[in-house]
Amino acid sequence: MSALICGSFAYDTIMVFHDKFRNHILPDQVHILNVSFLVPDMRREFGGCAGNIAYNLKLLGEEPLPMGTVGKDFGPYAEWMDQCGIDRRYVKEVETYTAQAFITTDEDDNQITAFHPGAMNLSHENRVTDAEGVKLGIVAPDGRDGMLQHAEQFAEAGIPFIFDPGQGLPMFDGTELLDFIDKATWVAVNDYEAQMLEDRTGLSPHEIAERVEALIVTRGARGSHIYTQQRRLDVPVAEARAIADPTGCGDAYRAGLLYGLLRDLDWETTGRIAALMGAIKIEQHGTQNHRFDMDEFFERFAEHFGYRPGP
Repeated sequence: MSALICGSFAYDTIMVFHDKFRNHILPDQVHILNVSFLVPDMRREFGGCAGNIAYNLKLLGEEPLPMGTVGKDFGPYAEWMDQCGIDRRYVKEVETYTAQAFITTDEDDNQITAFHPGAMNLSHENRVTDAEGVKLGIVAPDGRDGMLQHAEQFAEAGIPFIFDPGQGLPMFDGTELLDFIDKATWVAVNDYEAQMLEDRTGLSPHEIAERVEALIVTRGARGSHIYTQQRRLDVPVAEARAIADPTGCGDAYRAGLLYGLLRDLDWETTGRIAALMGAIKIEQHGTQNHRFDMDEFFERFAEHFGYRPGP
């Protein structure tokens, strides 16, 4: 039994501008903006929430089942998934382009991003009920219709799932978000999204936790909070050996949550596994370039938290 990961696949093209945007954008001329940035450094990474979460869960020794829609240009990503041993049976190719983000970063770490959703907009063509051997799932950022329908399908099938709205949260109004919460078993957001969720639903974190088994709120360098119906658990961070790139840390954290849930671990241990996954990810550029074996992972876990997790 494994986790069905509903979400996006994307190519991330990351370019570095060796100057500052503010030196080239004139505030009083933005109404006729026409600028060009020379970007000698560029890399293309495999990304998207479903792809990132599946990659991290595979590192933890599980057999994830990512579900998403991709385009006719997916070949290199498919080869990468095969090299990693990640099941592609629920990754559907359609006649368009795979979702793509084009990110330009300057010397101040400011970013200008253009995002093309492409095949992600057809995510509703996949159905949760087509998947077999699923113990639990996650609805991660994806096409709007896909997120709505996959949550409905998980609920109808009686499969517990995490609702992880992420950057897709602004697509939904308060009524829709309340419906997601009532269908979900767990909700996972970062602190900014938690505030937006509270603003749109009118529910505090404790009130959301009363409707689900747990609300997980990540807080960056300040650790994370896990709210249950009984209490709030404060999860410490795992100190990273280096800070290279925070992109994808949230997806790595969610893979840790899925690992703990698949193995019926307590929230204290599950939260710490998730925290360590985020720390390992932040040490490398890109979202799928970090590596470890389980012996190394458990050694680092014991080093940070003073004990080894159970089975």
